[in-house]
Amino acid sequence: MASGIFAILDDIAALMDDVATMSKVAAKKTAGILGDDLAVNAEKASGFVSSREIPVLWAITKGSLLNKLIILPIAFLLSAFLPIAITIILLLGGLYLGFEGAEKIYHFFVPHTESKKEELKEAKTKEEILAIEKERVKSAIVTDFILSVEIVIIALGTVVGEPIVEQILVVSVIAMLATIGVYGIVALIVRMDEAGYYLIEKSDQKSGFKVKLGKFLVAALPKVIKGLTIVGTIALILVSGGIFVHNLDFLHDIIPHAIPSIIAEFIMGLIFGFMCFLVVKLFMKVKNSI
Repeated sequence: MASGIFAILDDIAALMDDVATMSKVAAKKTAGILGDDLAVNAEKASGFVSSREIPVLWAITKGSLLNKLIILPIAFLLSAFLPIAITIILLLGGLYLGFEGAEKIYHFFVPHTESKKEELKEAKTKEEILAIEKERVKSAIVTDFILSVEIVIIALGTVVGEPIVEQILVVSVIAMLATIGVYGIVALIVRMDEAGYYLIEKSDQKSGFKVKLGKFLVAALPKVIKGLTIVGTIALILVSGGIFVHNLDFLHDIIPHAIPSIIAEFIMGLIFGFMCFLVVKLFMKVKNSI
């Protein structure tokens, strides 16, 4: 009896060890999307008055958790009964990620004329501010849903040949990490300026260490968000290109073997991304002309 219990415990320990190893691999594969998720939500949760930043972020976090509860069972069912669908969704997601990366690059050179922060500044009444807040939360949750699908599918793609129990454990770990980790870091980022102002107010000197640190945190917030956006865009292109390179065999004959894999993936991401971007722009142009 005792030996049976120890055997079960040994099996559980081995399973957890396998899950930890595969989770590390899946985390590396999804790191690019997590970086973009971080940048997107830091931008959407910032710009509000101090008292509303955390409530807005909490509302987005709850929406993200609900997204995962919807996506995970569907992904596991597809993996068990229609595994080819995982590859198809992965490729479609690669097109979306490439498109999003290409769109961000385009808007870097051709900036938007409208600004979400200007929209907040122009709001006069409490009802207008709450309406804008609600719209931004809704937009963030929709974006999170799309990114969550990709995170789950990419994570699932790394363990698609493993037993279903290990698939569920690994992908669930990554999904929870995506929500808790990303939104926890976002909460710290959007409160950087508030922490800075607090240090400035509590300082007894006009140019002491607290004041300098406080000013640094206040000035750093927009730069951190901008930096995350740049890193997230590069990561999106790399993840997109990686999806195509690893799932479309004919690309191996096109890409010269002398090119490092990371460069090849970035180039493929750019090509597919801008192809999608041009198709969408052309479609919108035709639609608007009708």
